[in-house]
Parts: sequence; structure tokens; C-alpha cells
Amino acid sequence: MSRKFDVVIVGGGVVGSSAAYFLAIQQEFGGSVAVVERDPTYGEAATPRSAGGIRQQFSTPENVLISAFGASFIKSAAEHLAVGGEAPDLQFHEGGYLFLATGAGLKTLIANQQLQHQLGAETQLLGTKDLASNFPWLNCSDLAGGSFGPRNEGWLDPYSLLQAFRRKARSLGVTYIQDEVGGLDIAHNRVTAVSLRSGEKIECGAVINCAGINAWRVAAWIGLDLPVRPRKRLVYVIDCREELTDVPLTIDPTGVWFRPEGANYICGVSPDEGNDPDSTDFELDYSLFEEQIWPTLANRVPAFEAIKLIRAWAGHYDYNVLDQNVIIGPAPHVPNFLMANGFSGHGLQQSPAIGRALSELVTFGGYRTLDLRRFGYDRVLNGQAIREDNVV
Repeated sequence: MSRKFDVVIVGGGVVGSSAAYFLAIQQEFGGSVAVVERDPTYGEAATPRSAGGIRQQFSTPENVLISAFGASFIKSAAEHLAVGGEAPDLQFHEGGYLFLATGAGLKTLIANQQLQHQLGAETQLLGTKDLASNFPWLNCSDLAGGSFGPRNEGWLDPYSLLQAFRRKARSLGVTYIQDEVGGLDIAHNRVTAVSLRSGEKIECGAVINCAGINAWRVAAWIGLDLPVRPRKRLVYVIDCREELTDVPLTIDPTGVWFRPEGANYICGVSPDEGNDPDSTDFELDYSLFEEQIWPTLANRVPAFEAIKLIRAWAGHYDYNVLDQNVIIGPAPHVPNFLMANGFSGHGLQQSPAIGRALSELVTFGGYRTLDLRRFGYDRVLNGQAIREDNVV
């Protein structure tokens, strides 16, 4: 006899586990939830391999509001995600984000900061004198300004947030199944069952696709072309002999970024679009660091001329090739198939708001808090990309 759940979530990473948690606390829902995750150790998952950043410095209103809720939720995680009186330690460092701009990029930075202010973010526009005064380790000779977020921006331990969502969801009755989804049964334009690789078939009332870099494969089972592909990102760990103070997560005009990590620093850069193939491997490329990242770091922070590369790791983005923004909502022709895919590196910080939004879609058939309809699949059908200027 097959099992049956009201909702089956494909993928138990931070987004899938957030959706499970918010469904479990949604009083109007009151149904059963199963999360299918093939690797409960999350050894190769995207979340633990991310830089753990959270910011409100976006150019799209929805992204600003999504991450604002994320910051609020993370700050009160002890209240939301405690289990048995034990609160999670997410190690949130409110160190801020610092976007730097040359003359060519200053106008965009100013427009973005005005939007962020209108939406409640406390970002500050800094001139070159302010940059030099606040961050004396910074080379400002070629800069025209910067945008700094001193509140609700910084970084946390991504694995801790994932485990906190998972642990809390399980304590609220969510079932986690260690297996892999191998197919979907469709009848009358609805998903009726989920087939597992183990041979089990699970009947369901709705399916949520939170499969990360494999989301496009899951979507293909219902005939949906999801423009989400796996793209590899490398993070390098460096040691700097000179002590620097008050270093935020800093984004150079070239796109190279760095931030403190304990006594060291981590850094990286997204490759050029023409040199960013689909990839699921974890091979390391040190030429990217030597040829692009290190020279940029040494120019921007003179103390980084003498850095030492300690190690590196690879992770993956579920990269939306249309516009690098999440695709969330029901499939047009299969309304009980919901998706939350294509975060393009923003999944961790967006997971609280996206999990809440998915719970609203399941329970009410629409959004009750943030209106995310603009991020639905219709824009893929119509080719209407939502431009986000601040993709890191």
C-alpha cells in the first residue's frame, strides 16, 4: 500500500526545508508534508558550499523585500526554530555589504540606493572621502563611490540555517524520506503521485519542485521547459598577514568579492557569461584566482598583495539563464505542480520568504504577504526578463 501526503517537496535543501517548516506552522493548512532528499548529509548540496551572504542591496523591489524578511527571520531564529528549548546558532555576522563603483556605475548605484531606501533598507551612499575614512585599508583612487548596508546585511553559517529548518520541520511532523524522485504520475493536468528510485510510489495532493540544479529535470517530467541550469562557482580561502578592521562583504566594480571568514578571508567572482558552461563537477580552477581575482584584490586592498592561498572549494548555482531571478509559482498547465527554482546564488537569503510564499500558494492559492506574481513562469513564456543589476 502506497503512502499518501498532501504535499511532497522534491529536494530538502534550505528552500525545500523552509517550505516544509512554513507549511507545518500554517494553521489554515493542517495537512501532511513529505520531503524527499537523496542525501541527508548534504555533502554536495549548494547550501553548505555557499558564502552565506544576505543583503537588501538589490535593484528589484521584490528582491529587496524578500531579503528584508530573511534578515528579520534570521535575527529571530531562536524564537522561530528552537526545538526542545534548544535554539540554533546561525552565527549571523552583521558585517554589511559594500558595493563599490567607478564613474560608469555610480548612477546605477544611486538609483538602486534610492529604491532600497523607499522599501525600508538602511543603505548608505558613500563618496570617496567617506570610503577612505570608513575603510582605510581600501584603495579608492579609481572609485566614484560606494553603497554600504550597515544593518540587516552580512553573512551566516548556511549549513546551520539548513539544519535548523530541517530539525524544526521534523519536530512539527514533517516526514523526511531518504530517496530520489524518479518520475511523476499525471492525470487530468494534475500530479497524482511521485515515483521514487527505490520503487515506492507516493500519492500526493501537490508537488513542490525545490530540486536545485536538478530542477529542470523534474520540470521536464510535466513537459515544462525550465531555464535553470547548473553553474559552478569557486570560493577561495586566503590568509592576510596584515590585520584589517571592519571589513564588510565587499564587491569590487569588476565583480570580484571578498569577506572575512574567521581569521582568514574568502573570495570569488562569477565567470564571464561566455565562459560559464553547465557543470556539475567539483573540480577546482586555480587560474581564475591567479589571473583575475588576486590582481583585483591586490589593487583594491594593498594589504592583499601579500596574501596566501590556503584552499578552495566548488559549489553550484541553480542558475536562471533568463534573468538570474527565482521562478516561483504553479506550472501553467499543471496547477498543483509548484516550483521555486533558479535562485542564481540567492537561495539561502531568500529561503525564509520563499518558504512562506510557497506555503501561502498551497494553502490559499495565492500570496498573502509579499506579492511575487511577477516572478511566475509566465515571464518565461513571454520572454520578459526581470533585470536585476546587483547579481554577485
